[in-house]
Amino acid sequence: MSSLRNAINRKAHKERSQPQARKKFGLLEKHKDYVLRAQAYHKKEETLRKLKEKVAFRNPDEFYFRMIKTKVVDGVHRPESEAKQYTHEELMLMKTQDIGYLLQKIQSEKKKVERLRSTLHTLDNQPVNKHVYFAEDREEAKEVQRRSTERRKLPASEDLSDQLKRKTSASYRELEARKKRLNDLEKLYSDMELQKELQKKGRKRKLREDEIADPTRNPVYKWQTERKR
Repeated sequence: MSSLRNAINRKAHKERSQPQARKKFGLLEKHKDYVLRAQAYHKKEETLRKLKEKVAFRNPDEFYFRMIKTKVVDGVHRPESEAKQYTHEELMLMKTQDIGYLLQKIQSEKKKVERLRSTLHTLDNQPVNKHVYFAEDREEAKEVQRRSTERRKLPASEDLSDQLKRKTSASYRELEARKKRLNDLEKLYSDMELQKELQKKGRKRKLREDEIADPTRNPVYKWQTERKR
């Protein structure tokens, strides 16, 4: 019977649409839409009830340290800045310590770069071995000379082993990386030195481009001479 019932063509039931008079209200709300809306409404209602209950049973003598470390900005409690206010002398001392650390790293990088350069210079300038061959007659001398000429035509890189090639290329890459690191450290060191000098007392001004004899990308400042007492 079920197979015969399925064989009969049935009318396709469509969902009811919004009436023409209510088109301005958008799509017609279905039952599943109502269920989601009701759940969201009751969830908000329960949250408000718990908050009201919490306020009703609040202890008037309750105290948190956060109460005195926050301030109201536009109706919202925001924590005050907890950053320590350092004095000018403390800031100068910390800047000096940072510059000293940078100078130490620059000297260390320079030593490593020089060590790598000397190692690679030794590898590139290896002495050429000279062999003396002895022959009994002219034919053997010609054969030895031919073999020596063919061996000399081979590029020097083929005489090196693959392991030595890899180590040499890795050393060159390390040398380039250390050069870049040294350049970045020196630039940072000069910037920090300038910032330290700018924090010192005294009247100063930034020179214009037409006032600089040797144009440079870095800003140049000039301090006004003061009479020493």
